[in-house]
Amino acid sequence: MSCNATDLSVLLGPNATEAANYICGQLSVVDSKFIDTAFAIDTTYLLFSAYLVFSMQLGFAMLCAGSVRAKNTMNIMLTNVLDAAAGGLFYYLFGYAFAFGSPSNGFIGKHYFGLKDIPTATADYSNFLYQWAFAIAAAGITSGSIAERTQFVAYLIYSSFLTGFVYPVVSHWFWSVDGWASPFRTDGDLLFRTGAIDFAGSGVVHMVGGIAGLWGAFIEGPRLGR
Repeated sequence: MSCNATDLSVLLGPNATEAANYICGQLSVVDSKFIDTAFAIDTTYLLFSAYLVFSMQLGFAMLCAGSVRAKNTMNIMLTNVLDAAAGGLFYYLFGYAFAFGSPSNGFIGKHYFGLKDIPTATADYSNFLYQWAFAIAAAGITSGSIAERTQFVAYLIYSSFLTGFVYPVVSHWFWSVDGWASPFRTDGDLLFRTGAIDFAGSGVVHMVGGIAGLWGAFIEGPRLGR
């Protein structure tokens, strides 16, 4: 919404400059309120989406608990809590920077470690929460694949490494403005002329978790006594 006092003064008469300035000032106030309202709605929607993605952890926990013996139920529940705790810490320290630190190269980000100097206009804390929920979802997918065969400390290392490095690097490729496969790139030709469009994370989230789970199950072998 734009307003020019000179244009309005012609319509209101030669002595209406102050009135024109006042009208333009009021329009500017209304315009700024619209911008603030739109930002608030966008943030609310993003946070609500983050809570929905985070609730997937409950689903993963119940799914994994139903696939193990009763004596290991508490352990599998604890590993899903661990995904959110340890994964959140490492995603805060390193993961978000590797995923969305810009400017960067096409492989990995290199800014915003510990959310330092994060630009609130383009990547605020609500976006960090949303992306963290996806990161721990990728880790939660794997927990059922290696259930009953992994020591607690080993799972802690795995969860931290996946959410702090592996998943962020892949999400940088597809979702960052600098990623080599991203459709949001502005420099160079896009992959397949369109970039790899993965709106809901079927590749970035589920494929990363699925491949990690498949590799873990292959290394550890079948569960004994089942």
